Amino acid sequence: MKPVDDRAGGESLLFLTDDQLRKGIEAMFFAYRGFTADPDRILAEKGYGRAHHRALHFINRSPGTTVNNLLNTLGVTKQSLNRVLRSLIEDGLVVSAIGTRDKRERHLTLTEEGRALEQALSNAQRARMRAAYKAAGPEAVLGFRAVLEAMMDADMRRQYRKLTETLGPGV
Repeated sequence: MKPVDDRAGGESLLFLTDDQLRKGIEAMFFAYRGFTADPDRILAEKGYGRAHHRALHFINRSPGTTVNNLLNTLGVTKQSLNRVLRSLIEDGLVVSAIGTRDKRERHLTLTEEGRALEQALSNAQRARMRAAYKAAGPEAVLGFRAVLEAMMDADMRRQYRKLTETLGPGV
């Protein structure tokens, strides 16, 4: 599958028309639906939603992370995160431990069951991403990542880069 070429009529992608931008926005909406469809089905079976998925993902990504770190990463209110964490803890997917240096901190880790659910959710998304990347080719993958990073505001981009530094080169 080759990337879509919207340069019909000599138009350069450096000077995008509103119609070209609208097509990109709509492609993102539909791609997001596809990207979340498989995890949504898995989550629905357990009575969870996307907020639960995001929490599981980032707790798995940084075991022992604090509630405050998770709040900053997710950009949600304390009230909404507490609602999500309460259900994950009650259902035995997440463990909350009091900090050793600061007793006010709560450190979060996934249980074995939590890791299994997170793995199932991530496997579904990795399969979709792998297939899309393979179909689009390496140049498109790099371009796609560049576009996504350019859409982030400076603080989000710093946070993203800090998080992804631990993955190593080529990611």
